[in-house]
Amino acid sequence: MFHLRDVHHRFFVTVPAFAAFFWFSSLLAMLLTWLISGRPKYVSQEGSVAYISDVGASFLKPLFVVVCCITGVGFLLSLVLERLLRHRGRLAPEMRMRERVFGILSVVGAFIATLSLTLLSGFDTLHYPTLHRIFLLVFMVGVSLSAIFTVVEYRWIAQDYRDMRKLRRAYIAKAIIASILIVLGIAFGITLFYAPNVGGVIEWIIAFGFTPYLLTFCYDLRMAKGTQQFPTVVKEAATNEGGQNDQSRVAEKGGNHA
Repeated sequence: MFHLRDVHHRFFVTVPAFAAFFWFSSLLAMLLTWLISGRPKYVSQEGSVAYISDVGASFLKPLFVVVCCITGVGFLLSLVLERLLRHRGRLAPEMRMRERVFGILSVVGAFIATLSLTLLSGFDTLHYPTLHRIFLLVFMVGVSLSAIFTVVEYRWIAQDYRDMRKLRRAYIAKAIIASILIVLGIAFGITLFYAPNVGGVIEWIIAFGFTPYLLTFCYDLRMAKGTQQFPTVVKEAATNEGGQNDQSRVAEKGGNHA
């Protein structure tokens, strides 16, 4: 029977690492193809700078579809693995219900982003310009929400494990990268309509910037290296006349539990 406790931590790290590598290398191949070809102007292209979707709607569409599917699944699976490992005690578990809720919301945001990324690659900008832009917008919103929920969740968990510097480093790194990408995303949304060439450059920067965000999950999942270092979290709800208060207690369970 498959047990997460018996799986080496390097297996978990491989998931976001492969997604990041495939995403970066495919984007680089698409960009170099456009540059080496003499910067041709594609049918769907508006300005002098080709958007990723313009290159992806050309003969490179099969590559674009595959990379979007693999990257989306890798992103979602990284968050799902993080949730399972946290639940099994191989990562620092949640001490309160609010942390679990934000963890679930981060997975939901990642699922929306994955679905939108897959759909925007199929509904290319050449044949379905409106649908493509809608799915692109939903993808960016999904990633942004997932990142915000993840950062908040890590921040709260780090408060309960003050001696774990790795947790603080994890959410700080995610917060910095996500903040930069969100700001660039807003700028991209504006320049998309008013300065297409600038918008094209920003889109490439955002796309390549998604790579280090994926790599932060390698750091997170690597913390599963120590299998039995975290206690099992037991949550209880207590109700009194003044209202309902959540009480969290930690039950130490020795031996094997995963």
